[in-house]
Amino acid sequence: MQTLLDELAQRTTKTQLGGGQRKIDAQHKKGKLTARERITYLTDSEKPFVEIGLFTGEGMYAEHGGCPSGGVVVGIGYVSGRQCVVVANDATVKAGAWFPITAKKNLRAQEIAMENHLPIIYLVDSAGVYLPLQDEVFADKEHFGRTFRNNAHLSAMGILQVAAIMGSCVAGGAYLPIMSDESLIVEGTGSIFLAGPYLVKASIGEDVDAETLGGATTHTDISGVVDNKYPDDKSCLDAIKRIFDKLGHHQTAGFDRAVPALPAKNPQDIFQILPADRVKPYDMQEVVDRLVDNSAFDAYKPDYGQTLLCGYARIDGWAVGIVANQRKVVKAKGRTGQPTEMQMGGVIYGDAADKAARFIMNCNQKRIPLVFLQDVSGFMVGSRAEQGGIIKDGAKMVSAMANSVVPKFTVVIGNSYGAGNYAMCGKAYDPRLMLAWPTAQMAVMSGASAAKTLLQIQVSAQKAKGQPMTPDEEQAQLDKITDQYNAQLSPYFAAARLWVDAIIDPLQTRQILSEGIAAANHAPITKAYSVGVIQT
Repeated sequence: MQTLLDELAQRTTKTQLGGGQRKIDAQHKKGKLTARERITYLTDSEKPFVEIGLFTGEGMYAEHGGCPSGGVVVGIGYVSGRQCVVVANDATVKAGAWFPITAKKNLRAQEIAMENHLPIIYLVDSAGVYLPLQDEVFADKEHFGRTFRNNAHLSAMGILQVAAIMGSCVAGGAYLPIMSDESLIVEGTGSIFLAGPYLVKASIGEDVDAETLGGATTHTDISGVVDNKYPDDKSCLDAIKRIFDKLGHHQTAGFDRAVPALPAKNPQDIFQILPADRVKPYDMQEVVDRLVDNSAFDAYKPDYGQTLLCGYARIDGWAVGIVANQRKVVKAKGRTGQPTEMQMGGVIYGDAADKAARFIMNCNQKRIPLVFLQDVSGFMVGSRAEQGGIIKDGAKMVSAMANSVVPKFTVVIGNSYGAGNYAMCGKAYDPRLMLAWPTAQMAVMSGASAAKTLLQIQVSAQKAKGQPMTPDEEQAQLDKITDQYNAQLSPYFAAARLWVDAIIDPLQTRQILSEGIAAANHAPITKAYSVGVIQT
């Protein structure tokens, strides 16, 4: 675990440099702060800042020079004591241009703001769409244009949007700050126009410089497009602080919070509890005890459906319902009360799915947020499971979870495979935050299972052609498939594509979940809970 945490720290430091020190120095020479410096100055230093998507774009776009953090810094923090979402273009990465993954990350930021009714701040410094990849970022539903649709919806929902134009703001991107509720601009460095000087010259033959075309004076004194101008980055950010200092207070969802308490059992023990080998068993209850206040966990049906732990607890004072995969081998009991079978840890059996579905419905009834702790290999397979109705029980759990109206939070502790990912509230099921520990692995199935399955297909295909593989060829092919598949199991592969919002140190879990629930508490629950037609 320490090796994995060291790797996380090293990757974090490297990624936070964005386009590198030379580009950072160039920003400073222009009198500009970097994206991260702007966020640090703007947000309350005594409050936590939860970064979303730090590793977005990791290992992607190598042929274009890379796109660290997707060229934009996003997080949930506090400004003048008010919790909010902050989005800051990183001009050290391709002048802040939008890659396909940049659009996905910006949409995720707006989704967080809409789901949780959080105000959102845009610190704009972008050259617009990255033209070599325009076909992947421009025209589809979840592309660049969706951002402005969300601008309109956020405003209509009464969710405050404040934008500061602190650098370039070009073409379609010009709509983002102007569709915000308030827009500010920095003199000398901020500019906003639908078409820059070169395009204007090419289109209509007019010679005009950037400042005259779309600078601070043009858009505050003449066009009235922007609300106010400021001499430098810090004075502009100070103005945002003053706006937030005067905001009216929000309604709440009414989630219960007691005085926070630390776990009675030492959270550091997690590093010894989790085995390095993702196949080996361990007791998930011991992990839960080190995440919840006073290590107090009120188990729901503890002796039934034991491959899933369900129960009530508090995390940093917040009441939560926890659904966690039990990773130790357990004994299931029959109607006589005697053990009937050994159940493998990390596998969801029919009785466990049945229990979890009922527990999830109870949490919705009680207005208690749900926390899913994933270390799941999938649902039980085989004739006995099929005849017992495992699909029916799994469908019941998925339906109860998917229709939940209370906020859901997911932490991938270890494995996250196949339909188990879905039932345990994977990204497709709208968790307010989806987090991963460095031990996480996400895929349709484990590397070993996938490699053996794919090899069997290839061996059969070669045999059908009359070209059977030799044992050495089979082993070489197995190794190749395994290496390729294992690379995709990495939590960094998932984080690069925003399948998870963040990779975190396990010791950060309590604080980040607490911030997530605090954010969710801004959005009152207005929809009635209904599971629809449920398999029984």
